[in-house]
Amino acid sequence: MIIGVNTRFLLPHKMEGFGWFTYETISRIVLNHPEHQFIFFFDRPYEERFIFAKNVTAVVVRPPARHPILFKIWFDFSLPRALKKHKCDALISPDGYVSLKTAIPQLSVIHDLNFEHNPEDLPTSAINYLKQYFPKFAHKATRICTVSQFSKEDIINCYGVSPEKIDVTYNGASLSFTPLTEQQKTDIRFIYTNGKPYIIVVGALHKRKNLPRLIRAFARFKAADERNYQLVIVGEAMWRGQKIELPNEIKDVVHFTGHLKISELADLTAAADLLAFVSYFEGFGIPLLEAMQAGTPVLAGNLTALPEIGGDAVWYCNPLDEDDIAKELHFILNNPEKRAELVQKGLKRAQQFSWDKTAEEVWKSFEKMLQNSKAI
Repeated sequence: MIIGVNTRFLLPHKMEGFGWFTYETISRIVLNHPEHQFIFFFDRPYEERFIFAKNVTAVVVRPPARHPILFKIWFDFSLPRALKKHKCDALISPDGYVSLKTAIPQLSVIHDLNFEHNPEDLPTSAINYLKQYFPKFAHKATRICTVSQFSKEDIINCYGVSPEKIDVTYNGASLSFTPLTEQQKTDIRFIYTNGKPYIIVVGALHKRKNLPRLIRAFARFKAADERNYQLVIVGEAMWRGQKIELPNEIKDVVHFTGHLKISELADLTAAADLLAFVSYFEGFGIPLLEAMQAGTPVLAGNLTALPEIGGDAVWYCNPLDEDDIAKELHFILNNPEKRAELVQKGLKRAQQFSWDKTAEEVWKSFEKMLQNSKAI
């Protein structure tokens, strides 16, 4: 069988959520199924490290699809022609987008529908496209994978998709995330915060990550902070022109790292005293899992999918209430017994998730799609 894969988020030097999902799942699927041929469709020049095995052929399909107008051209004109040219029997699309102009079976991975609930979080051009086309994508897809039970129910409720059409395929975390020794943690702290303890925040600087509220809550927390905690923010702006305002009293204790290599992020996460992950909307929340796997306690928002993923191994706050965020920051950072308990529970809970399981479940969904569409 010849299987097409939308790999436009395998980006050199800038891997984010969609990219890591594609990398971790598709690399395993390709290696586990040498009996099939895979055509990787990129929208720009690619790196050879993304060609995971001999049964992969890379094809660059123009134009680069990073704007609503270009999305439509790429998925409804360029991609269908490429699928036909390379005689693909089916398509896997890890970013939720599918082609409305092809008849072959398509497996879509829809991660979340934040734009349906918080349209103000995105530029107008993007939100108009997503709200117009994602309902069509959901119904056009032969089968859908999504990353949590919360997201599955959200897709059903928003788009009226049959529950039988959707499979939950939880994310995993890179094996780079492991606990560090105390000496290793000390060494990392001296690199980033001159040896001071810190709270880490991880993720693209998207509005739903709730960074302004967290920063204001951190400023309140600092008023009673005796250990001189720092705040380390890892990630890049999601949209051009985004700015993060810092109160004057904490400008010297907030550090922006930008995008980091996975090995650097893993070390920085494992050396933190706490991951603050107070998003008000998440379909899964990979940084939460990464922190648990690295032995770092987590303070998370209590909305959407985060309680489903964290269970009782995570401490929660109301992400819409700055006072509550500040209060829970103070509680968890001044309660070493609770942090130690969360570390042990987190390490245990993290074992329930892995990219091996994700890839296996995505492939099962793919096979189910083929069986139901009578493609095999």
